Amino acid sequence: MAFDPPTILTLTIAIAAAAAISLLIEWRSARDSALLYWAAGFATITVGCSLSLLRAYGYFVVGVWFANGLLIFAHWMFLLGVIRFVGGRPSRLWTLLPALWSLLLLLPEGPESSKLYLIANSLLVGFVSLRASALLRLEPDMATVGTRQLHYVLLAHGVFYIAKAAMPLIPGTLIDLSIFRGVIIRVSLVEGVMAILLIALSMTGTVRYRRESVIKRLAESDPLTSLYNRRGFEACARRSLANVTPAHPGALLLIDIDHFKLANDLHGHAAGDFLLITLSDLAQQILPEGALKARLGGDEFAFLLSDTSAQQIRCVGEELRVRFNEVATKTFNTPYPVTLSLGATLFSQPPKDLNALLEQSDQALYEAKRNGRDRLEVLANG
Repeated sequence: MAFDPPTILTLTIAIAAAAAISLLIEWRSARDSALLYWAAGFATITVGCSLSLLRAYGYFVVGVWFANGLLIFAHWMFLLGVIRFVGGRPSRLWTLLPALWSLLLLLPEGPESSKLYLIANSLLVGFVSLRASALLRLEPDMATVGTRQLHYVLLAHGVFYIAKAAMPLIPGTLIDLSIFRGVIIRVSLVEGVMAILLIALSMTGTVRYRRESVIKRLAESDPLTSLYNRRGFEACARRSLANVTPAHPGALLLIDIDHFKLANDLHGHAAGDFLLITLSDLAQQILPEGALKARLGGDEFAFLLSDTSAQQIRCVGEELRVRFNEVATKTFNTPYPVTLSLGATLFSQPPKDLNALLEQSDQALYEAKRNGRDRLEVLANG
């Protein structure tokens, strides 16, 4: 089989169709709307390339104008998918693409028209690809391997089409869209095959990585309070503890809700849920940014603070205790007050074992309970 334009188009049709089907299958499990837009884009390329084969039989309007117009539409769908993926909204300016495409219909058939058509078509595809690439320049904490790969693939694809738009301006350039004549057209067909394959792989990998990240986050989160659970806390604590130095000490704060079971028994489980959510909300408000917050189980919470001091941990702990007590007292009437017992451990060196650090904070918490509850005890661990 010769490596000619019809063969390359046939290969493109097969790859684009496979990409559309693969993205639809991925959508069935991920339910990410970006996948639907991207699948529609590849399906459009499949139809467009199939129509391109008709140009050799003299069908200029269908095989050239309509087929290449579908290429623009496919990249527009890619752009919409990227916009959905990053949580943005499409600009009204991009709705003018169909109108710009329609103007190309006014060009008569012929070599010079082929050049003008190729320039306009390439600029539209190039700018849409570059815009999609720019949207994927995410912040380092949001970017993934998949999004970076898709960003660079679309960037290279867009630059190629912008450069392609300039090539017909070179004197003596042979371009005939009706019969695939010209080096530019052949190179473009080859680039199209490679781009489709890389874009499809990048899109699938991008959404799959995000889906796996969501699953991991759910597995490490407490569904009631949205804080970390014990598993998530232990995984993240290792990274935080590694940064502890004498100049930047850390603190682990453990909290129990006093008479939590009593409130549950008297006012129902909804009361217990309210108390747990109240404490988690207060922690989000009071604890410094970057503090690791977790519900270890039941009514036990753990907060890991970095670059702190005994005075800071006492201020944070007391504010948590006072504000929680105010809410609990106003909300529930119990024979014994629903309060907080807090135990904290200060340390200036990374502990060898997280469990040992938890045990030390648990000892401080036990001291708080033994000394009458509704108080904070702090232990120093050099």
